[in-house]
Amino acid sequence: MSALVITLLIVGGIALLMVIAYINHAVENSKLEKARQRADLLDRIRRCQDISERMPGQLMTPQLKLLLSQLQLQVSERLLPLDKQNATLQSDIATLKSEIAKGEFIAVQNPPQPIANEAKAKDVRFLLENLHALITGSVQGGLLPANEGKHWLKQIRQMLVLVHIEFFNTLGQTALQQNQPGQARLAFERGVQYLRKQPEPAAYQAQLKRLEEQLARANAMVLNKNAPTAEEPSQLTEGLKDLEDDGWKKKNIYD
Repeated sequence: MSALVITLLIVGGIALLMVIAYINHAVENSKLEKARQRADLLDRIRRCQDISERMPGQLMTPQLKLLLSQLQLQVSERLLPLDKQNATLQSDIATLKSEIAKGEFIAVQNPPQPIANEAKAKDVRFLLENLHALITGSVQGGLLPANEGKHWLKQIRQMLVLVHIEFFNTLGQTALQQNQPGQARLAFERGVQYLRKQPEPAAYQAQLKRLEEQLARANAMVLNKNAPTAEEPSQLTEGLKDLEDDGWKKKNIYD
């Protein structure tokens, strides 16, 4: 065997190894990309389900429930080719299609959840942030038209304002029930300031007026609570009384 043939065999062997390595690399990359896509789609499905199930009833509308169902269906159908043997996924797709067919008559079973403390307010805000991210990602991924995405982002901002209104109002009402007008005044005052800082305060005039009325009521209760009474004379009334006594003594001296 000549040196040329040996050289060609060696070069051919190296080339073959390089082709095999390239194919293996491409296969691995394909597997990784499919795994990444699958994980991303599963995360979107989880977000849709979580928001749909946990959103308080006072914020969940048939339109929002329908939107979440449509997004979950689109994502599920993208996932199906990557997970063809998933019977649960196939069943969920059939259920989603059935619910979406009801249109705005889709069932909304979310119970109202009072936003009575800071922990609950943060929890609902986290849900709205997830919804915001879901809408943004759906527009970028071509699942939702840009104009519809803008509409829903505006709706989310309004929902966040409603969360704050309920939070401040509930805090204030609870404080009044516990005979703590000072704490109530603080809660109503924060609510009034929050609404006045909104980019479109005119949209919340009714709620602002209500909070201002509650603030005035709480403020009056604080003033009334701190007002001196005959049974509990204040330092000021005691001082006035002393002055009156001194004046009477001086008058007797001069007389």
